[in-house]
Amino acid sequence: MNDLSSLKVKLFADGADLAGMKEMAANPLIRGFTTNPTLMRKAGVTDYKSFALEVLKAIPDRPVSFEVFADDFAQMERQALEIASWGANVNVKIPVTNTKGEFCGPLVERLSRAGVKLNVTALLTLDQVRRVTERLHADTPAIISVFAGRVADTGRDPVPIMAESVKVMRARPKAELIWASPRELLNIFQADAIGCHIITATNDILKKLALVGKDLDRYSLETVEMFHKDAVAAGFDIAIRAAA
Repeated sequence: MNDLSSLKVKLFADGADLAGMKEMAANPLIRGFTTNPTLMRKAGVTDYKSFALEVLKAIPDRPVSFEVFADDFAQMERQALEIASWGANVNVKIPVTNTKGEFCGPLVERLSRAGVKLNVTALLTLDQVRRVTERLHADTPAIISVFAGRVADTGRDPVPIMAESVKVMRARPKAELIWASPRELLNIFQADAIGCHIITATNDILKKLALVGKDLDRYSLETVEMFHKDAVAAGFDIAIRAAA
């Protein structure tokens, strides 16, 4: 049976709702946080820096990733250096390419050599993992985020890709692999089984941690009870014709 106490993979919370991030920060199982511009927009964030500084004030003791949003590499670099200055626990997210499909490798190399802790994000292929790993400086901590959930969305099994990524990244012992965009709680145990360093999940998924190891007969009965309770609350009725 899956057991939370035996997990080696680190759990990160993925989101940009400050209240939700504070809630997850109170959970000792959560070892770090990731955000992105899409999540920020969804959460109604309008002032990027003010929001980030609020987050870092609330969560000063665990890594937090904030992403650049420029599309040309010179501006990305300027944004990355600014974001990195906000706190020692900041990882700067750099997308693996810009919107033109141009590889971020030279930028990653410059920033990593400068000591900026990166989170290179939106990777989906092993080739991307290899190319990014080669550009990381051996002495600078870094993260590579492979969107395993998006790989699965295409009908492909992400486990072999993630397992091979772990092997590729051994060339950079200070770099960690994130299993990003998980679709279900089971992915946490899949990530753990292949030696993935980190998995980042939304609060909706992380709140299901309480279900780990739950008795399935009990869970089945609770499901039946839920269906019955909701049918009664909705006032559903089916007129049954009397037998002739």
